[in-house]
This record gives sequence, structure tokens and C-alpha cells, in this order.
Amino acid sequence: MNKVGTLTRRRFVEGLALATGLAQAGHARAHAAGPPVTLRGDRIDLTIGSTPVNFTGRNRTATTVNGSVPGPILRLREGDTVTLNVTNRLSEPTSIHWHGILLPNAMDGVPGLTFRGIMPGATFTYRFPIRQAGTYWYHSHSGMQEQTGLYGPLILEPGEREPYTYQRDYVVMLSDWTDEDPMTVMSNLKQQSDYYNYNQRTLGTFAKDVKRDGPGATVDDRLMWGKMRMSPTDIMDVTGATYTFLMNGQPPARNWTGLYERGEKVRLRFVNGASMSTFDVRIPGLVMTVVQADGSDVEPVEVEEFRIGVAETYDVIVTPRQDACTIFAQAQDRSGYARGTLAVREGLAAAIPPIDPRPQRTMADMGMSHGMGGMGSMDMSHMDMSKMTPGERKQHMAMMAAMSHDQKPADGVPTSNADGVDPGTLSGQPGVDNVAMETKDRLGEAGIGLDGNGRRNLTYRDLRALRPNRQSLPPTRALEFHLTGNMERFLWGFDGKKFSQAGPVRVVAGERIRFVLVNDTMMEHPIHLHGFLFEIENGQGDRLPLKHTINVKPAERMSFVFTADAPGHWAFHCHLLYHMEAGMFRTVLVS
Repeated sequence: MNKVGTLTRRRFVEGLALATGLAQAGHARAHAAGPPVTLRGDRIDLTIGSTPVNFTGRNRTATTVNGSVPGPILRLREGDTVTLNVTNRLSEPTSIHWHGILLPNAMDGVPGLTFRGIMPGATFTYRFPIRQAGTYWYHSHSGMQEQTGLYGPLILEPGEREPYTYQRDYVVMLSDWTDEDPMTVMSNLKQQSDYYNYNQRTLGTFAKDVKRDGPGATVDDRLMWGKMRMSPTDIMDVTGATYTFLMNGQPPARNWTGLYERGEKVRLRFVNGASMSTFDVRIPGLVMTVVQADGSDVEPVEVEEFRIGVAETYDVIVTPRQDACTIFAQAQDRSGYARGTLAVREGLAAAIPPIDPRPQRTMADMGMSHGMGGMGSMDMSHMDMSKMTPGERKQHMAMMAAMSHDQKPADGVPTSNADGVDPGTLSGQPGVDNVAMETKDRLGEAGIGLDGNGRRNLTYRDLRALRPNRQSLPPTRALEFHLTGNMERFLWGFDGKKFSQAGPVRVVAGERIRFVLVNDTMMEHPIHLHGFLFEIENGQGDRLPLKHTINVKPAERMSFVFTADAPGHWAFHCHLLYHMEAGMFRTVLVS
């Protein structure tokens, strides 16, 4: 029996036992943090503190807002100026960042960058105008508090009538919980980056691969991965080996339920408030109509499934016609899932689908398959990387990287590396264990584990803004960033540098600028820019979709454009919490 399957079943049984215990002992004893409430108005008081919780059968302490995990659902109104008084009852500093919100720099909530943080016993007043509408969220930007529960939904109600109708409206907030101290998780990753990966390849998978691909190809594949000291099963750094996946603060067995009457249209506001977990979401038997991405309206897209990266939001509308249906959000690495129910009355449940097969990385995810991106039709089939010495491989990768990344934008806007780095020199640096030899546009791909699974999956290429963006002008300058990492040392950064080694990225106020992201790692990275909504260059003409977070696939080269119309120091980082803490963070200085 494999470890991941055992752990997933064990955690489900733990949750089931806990649910039984709740029925016998009462919710307050087993799970002291209450369900989130909804707070409205232009003046709201929030208190950050420590609260007992029990998600797995073990008593732990969470960092909570007003005593709940997630924190209260905040419903603010477009056009209002809001005052949010946040009081810190912890013994350490804290903060709240309003994710995706357009606001003055001093209100962004990043300690050491936009303010000093909220000291123990102190109250900080956030005050800013609401200039947008849609589904967003808030979370701590202090230490590991986001992992321990400090996050919540933020709904900005539009000042004008929405372009779609519905009768029910629910937030579906996805997150991950660990009973371990987050600093222990980080220590484990630093000592052994695959510490939580219980899905390593075995003799059994070797035999299956030999049957499918033949002995020669299978041995070559194993040798190549071995020489790179990487594993094709490295999908998520932190997995169901330690995580319990939550939906609106409830583990699977507690079965969060949203009620409806048969035939009603139900709006589901999906928010990925996890620290490290990407989810693939579906409601078996129902088509979901995507109407918003990261809070911005898009032309409706009908899908059966979508991937939601960390910090992203998607709003969908469904019309259930059965008594109950399951909202199923499986982790990208298939090590577990979050689950809830839409039902006509409390107590009903629908079948939980089986978890999909575990995906595996390929050489294409490492940027090593021929005929891609900037390489055109170059034939690399004669090159056996596994037979190269480390020095030969490093030299070859540097040469190929320099060739691959010499790509000219179609509009002729000059592109320069944000750090003045020649991509061909990245290979071999301490913070870089891979440089993708070939990169390409992957916006039309749903992602590993989704493409080709027989369901209609959402891609970034499908997203088309409902109306033209008023700021949609061509950029005058482009900056390129390479997303880099060293898995073995668990170092992450941009252009081979972690935050402590890099200066700010300087942008002129009012400048229309393009950021080009090149992922040289074998993992997805949800990249978030504070203070702005950017347009993804996905081929949709004058309807480029607005987002605040983009999940960049391995060996992908993509770009977005924004107008730097808000001065100040703005955070720019990977939203995988442990990647950010390990160095994948920069400052964009608009002045």
C-alpha cells in the first residue's frame, strides 16, 4: 500500500472520527474557532488573536481574526471609503494585506515595506477608498501567520448592476492546515526538499514504464532525472503527508454545505487561501460558468474543471438540479482533497469522486524537449544529457538557455533583464539548479494532470475581459525576470538572487510597462504583484483579462502589462509561502 494513499485515507478517517466526536461532544469543545461571520459597512473592527482548533483529532492553536478560521467575510461597497481597525492580541507583531486591492501604498500591509507592522497590544487603522468590485481576500504578511489561519474572504460589492444573475451567493475558501509548527515545515524542507513527497517512483513504477516505453528509454529517463538530482513526482513541496485540506475552514468529513432550491442559479466565489497548495476544482455532473477571474469580469466560459493557484480567485455560476452535489477540490499532486456540498437541505451529501491519477513531470517541464518555443524545430533527439559530465551539461545548458531566451517581442518593445543578468550565465549559480533550455507560451494548457483528462478544463487563454480596459495601451519598456530555484538547498528567487541579494526594481511613475516571466524551475509559481491589476498578454486583443496573480508553469515564458500609476514600494513575489520566505520576493519601486 502506498504511503500517500494511506495518509489520505487516514486523514479522512481522522476527520470522520472528529465529525462523530463533534456530534457527541458539541462543536465548541472540539473546534473552538467558530465559523466565519459576515461583516458589512464602512467601519469594521477586527481582532487578531490565538484560538484553540482541532482539525485532525489533535488540539492545536490557530492565528485567527475575530476568533474564526477563515476570518470574517468582509463585504465592502465600491465607492465607499472604509475604515478597518485591526487590533493585535498576539505576543508578536502582525499585519493584514488586502490582496489584489488598489489602495495607497501605506495601507498595503507589508511590514518593513509599507509600514512597521502592528505591534502586540496595538491597533492599526487601515483607511482607503474602494475603487473596484469583485471577489478578493486578505491575509497576514507577517512570518508564517498565514499558514496558521490568518486569512479571510473580501467581497467588494459593485456600485452598478452586475452583468449576470443568481439567487444564491457563497464563498468557497480553500486552504491547507498542518498540525506542525510552520517553522518545522520550513526546517524539514531546507534539510530535505522532498521531505513531504511520499510519492517517489518505485520498482513497480519502473516495471510499468519499461512495459510502456521499453527498457532503454526507461533507464535513460531514470539516469537523467538522477543526474539532475530531481524527481518527476515533485509536484508540490508540502503535501497531504502533513496537510489537511479545508473548505471554508472545514475538513472533508465535516462537509461544509451550501443550501439552494432546485433550479436556482448559485454563485460560488472560489478563493485559494492556501499557503502552498494548488487545487483542481470540479462539481461532478455540473457545468460551471466562469464569470470572474481575480475579481474582474470575464466573458462567460463554460468548463467542467479549473485549476486555481495559490492566491487566485474564480467566480462561477452553476444551476444544480439534483438534491445534492459535491464540490471537489483535489490537490494538484493528488495527495488529498477539500470537499463540500451543495444541497436542498442540511444533512444531504453526494458521492465523492475518486482522486485522479498522480501526475508526473516530464522533460518538457524541465524545458528539455525539442521543437518548443524559441527553439523552433531544432532536433535535439541525438543529444543524451544523461551521458554528459556535470561540466559538459552546465556548458550545454548555458548555451541553449542563451539561444532559447533570445526572443524578440512582436511589437518591438525593447526587453532587458530586470537585474542586468545574461540568462546564459545563470546555470551553475548557487541558487539555480536548472535553466530551461527551451521555453514557450503555455497559456493554452490547463496544466499537468489536467490536459487530456477528458474534461473541459479552463486555461488562461480562455479568459477574455468582458469589456475593453481603459488603460489598454502598448508598453514602452519590458523587463524580464527568470524564476529560479535550487530544490536541493530549497533556495528560491528571481534571476538567481534571493531577496536579500537584490535591490529594488525601479519603475517610473505613470510608465506603461511589460513584465516578462520565464520559469526556469520545474514547479509552478503563483506570482503576485501588489498594488496593481495587470493585463495578461494571452492573445485576446483589446480584451486582455485583468489579474493580480498568475500561476506560471514550468518552462513557460509569459508576460503581462500594467500602468505604474501608484507610487511607493510594492511587493512582487511568489505566493507559495515557503518559496517567498526562502527568497522569491522582490520590491518594485514606483517613483
